[in-house]
Amino acid sequence: MRRVVVMGTTGSGKSRLAERLAAQTGLRVIELDALFWGRDWRPVPLELFRHRVERETRDDGWIVVGNYNQVRDLVWPNADTLVWLDLPLSLVMWRLVRRTVQRAATKEELWGTGNRESFRNAFLSRQSILLWALKTHRRNRERYTVEFGSLAKEKRVVRLQNKRQVERFVTMH
Repeated sequence: MRRVVVMGTTGSGKSRLAERLAAQTGLRVIELDALFWGRDWRPVPLELFRHRVERETRDDGWIVVGNYNQVRDLVWPNADTLVWLDLPLSLVMWRLVRRTVQRAATKEELWGTGNRESFRNAFLSRQSILLWALKTHRRNRERYTVEFGSLAKEKRVVRLQNKRQVERFVTMH
């Protein structure tokens, strides 16, 4: 396990899992959100995003965190392990609300971009991360079920569906 992709719905624990795996394996964590978002929550141009991802994944020994279709062709073929956090929506939403409230209260800067989560954006906006999670959870499950089935012949594919499976996976690595 030298090139890992961790994916799942927003709030499923991708970053936390990647950090825990990195602490055990010495692999470097690459947050796709950090490469995608510019100031004021504006996406960077696609060419720049792809360039950043290519540069970061050029060498061996990484864990990529994220679900960006725009760079899947750069990341997935080079990965040896795909980890899908397919946790229940109730758990994902609980974690996401807790994380969002904490980040909004502390005004934590995200990924060195100057971006911060806010109560207004989280709870009163069409661009709400909470709404995004609700809208994408089922769609991700349907899509990844199909895609992972076809990839299992060529890569190690791991689907983690509850906290116990996540803990077991982390302790095995």
